[in-house]
Amino acid sequence: MVNQPGTDTTYYTRAGQFRFDQDGYFVNPSGYVVQGWALDDDGNDSGTITDVVLSDFTSPPQETSELQAVTNLDTSDSSNSDSLFGAWTATATEPIGDTQYGYQTAIRVFDSLGNSHDLTIYYDKANAATEYNDGGDLDNTWEYIVCCSPDDDQRALFAGADAQGVLMRGTMSFNASTGDLEDMSAYTYDAVGAGDPDDNANWVPADFSTSGYPEFDTEFVSGVTQTIDFRVGLRSTSGAWNTAGDPAINVDDIGAATGDLGSLSASAEPQALTSTQYASSSTTIYQTQNGYGTGFLETISVDTDGVMVGHYSNGQILNLYRVALARFNNDQSLNKSGGNLWSETRASGAAITGHPGENGLGKIAPNSLEQSNVDMSNEMVSMITIQRGFQANSRIITTTDAMLQELINLKR
Repeated sequence: MVNQPGTDTTYYTRAGQFRFDQDGYFVNPSGYVVQGWALDDDGNDSGTITDVVLSDFTSPPQETSELQAVTNLDTSDSSNSDSLFGAWTATATEPIGDTQYGYQTAIRVFDSLGNSHDLTIYYDKANAATEYNDGGDLDNTWEYIVCCSPDDDQRALFAGADAQGVLMRGTMSFNASTGDLEDMSAYTYDAVGAGDPDDNANWVPADFSTSGYPEFDTEFVSGVTQTIDFRVGLRSTSGAWNTAGDPAINVDDIGAATGDLGSLSASAEPQALTSTQYASSSTTIYQTQNGYGTGFLETISVDTDGVMVGHYSNGQILNLYRVALARFNNDQSLNKSGGNLWSETRASGAAITGHPGENGLGKIAPNSLEQSNVDMSNEMVSMITIQRGFQANSRIITTTDAMLQELINLKR
């Protein structure tokens, strides 16, 4: 279905010679605009049949709200620092030195404006001097801190503090026999108290996301809080920290919480991919995040069901339009309008519109041209036969003319 610009006149065509013009309209060679349905993010029709036109050639950014980092931490490593949090000094040229942690992994995340930021997770084997020591066994416990560049940390209360750039801190404890992750703790700054970020007492157990993962707040854009849930392999099924038994890590030593609150234990739900502690080199097994920056339209493709999708430079594939098709109860009575266009008549009946492949409508053949229904070999043989026949007939005329001429000569 194509519409003549500036009118409500609709024509119908089988020819798929379409392109985008300088104004973003999807048109045929005559400049008539293809008709279809605009699609929402889920691929569902939005509104009624309308012009297929691109008014925006960019894909908006999406801020990161989920971060997953699954690592293996070498069980043979020893402690490099008494406290990772204490070793981080935002005001130093290098906030933390290479000799002050056992392993680190970095992942790029995005803010609400589409700017990218590098988050680094530092790991180090815990020792007796750590602030997390509650008198339990620390042989299979690792400290971690989640950090961004201090320059990227726009939280006002952190400005000039040694803790600037530290977004989350905590511990991960592993089973001594299997190497599986069985406990973790996570702490974030208590912004409500508005105390000194460098003071351990102002760090409290992290809140949980709706998915059950501990989450932390960032402020990459001044005044805009961005919340990210942190996934390393355990999540809470109750949306609360474990208080049963004697958890390996006790928050009494660093926060304002009371009692034995402080860890996600093995009773929480383990995920398919979890961090481990095996006797092999520390390595990142898997990491991902769900944000992306601004993208620019690179290509457009159309599927057999008529769905047009845009492929953008940020890796996103977005639904744009669905091409509308039409059929008639009496195709033979359509009026030929020229330029591979047809229009309906009273005899043809009104157009019956719908999605490609549904309600008796055909499917789209993308990137295809309809072949001619002429058999070229047969046509060439027929042409040669006619040519030879013409030559034979011309010979007969020539011969007859010669015979008549001879007859006239005999009479003379």
